[in-house]
Amino acid sequence: MADPAPKQKRPLEEVMLAMDVVDTLRHRENLVARELNEEERDRQLIVRLREIYASQGIEVTDAILAEGVKALKEQRFVYTPPEPSFSVSLARLYVRRRAWGKAALGIVAAVAIAWGAGHFLVTVPAEQRAEARQIELTQTLPKRLKNLSAAIESGSQVPEAKQMAQSIQADGDKALAEDDLDGARSAVAQLEDLRDRLDQEYVLRIVSRPGATSGLWRIPEANPDARNYYLVVEALNRRAQPVTVSVTNEETGKAESVTQWGVRVPESTFNSVRRDKEDDGIIQEDILGAKRRGTLEPDYAMPVSGGVITEW
Repeated sequence: MADPAPKQKRPLEEVMLAMDVVDTLRHRENLVARELNEEERDRQLIVRLREIYASQGIEVTDAILAEGVKALKEQRFVYTPPEPSFSVSLARLYVRRRAWGKAALGIVAAVAIAWGAGHFLVTVPAEQRAEARQIELTQTLPKRLKNLSAAIESGSQVPEAKQMAQSIQADGDKALAEDDLDGARSAVAQLEDLRDRLDQEYVLRIVSRPGATSGLWRIPEANPDARNYYLVVEALNRRAQPVTVSVTNEETGKAESVTQWGVRVPESTFNSVRRDKEDDGIIQEDILGAKRRGTLEPDYAMPVSGGVITEW
């Protein structure tokens, strides 16, 4: 069986003219409505089209005009949008990339800035704090506990201080083993206080300046029939300068750092000092005691009862 004769290719100019005819028909909706929608022959429409092109100085053959009318009826040269699909959506995004590209770039930049800010303002400081904490737990605090305990051991002249240091160090070592930073810091602070207390040197002088209180008595709340007698003293170093000492107020139970406080004494000691002052207004025997380096408590030159107050 012989192959059918190959279809001849139409000249490009004819195709372009046919497309122009279709376009002309589309833009003249009234003409199309009157001619195509009515039951008249295509010949009349071709006549009208020829007149249109002739008025524009364009010569178009009847064959091309007929082809244009036929193409319009067959919806040729009409763009039909593709059915929605993922590939179509991607294609549309690509076509509109200039419109959304800047916004997307802005979002990416904002995310990058936020990440950078979070990294350098939150993550890095947190990592640095964690590293500093680990160094303190494994290096700084263990060294401080050891050195303070050794200093107290060598500087103390009383067994009580050494025993206190050993107990505090044991608490500190336990806190370190349990990763308890606050507990370890507390142990170091206690050893520092104990060392400073051992290092202090001062005398306890009874205050006898004009207008200053040298002694007083109080009625304790627990025993209204009794009296507590106190001598007001001040701690002074070798240069007669005030020394701050930590004492516990027996009336409140609170530890306070002071340079003057009242020491409770027996009534006999109180009366002896009172008579000394009443003699000429000056207390001749004004040293109640002295605190030596390496000890915890002063050595008293007069009998005392042990309690102290900080307000009067």
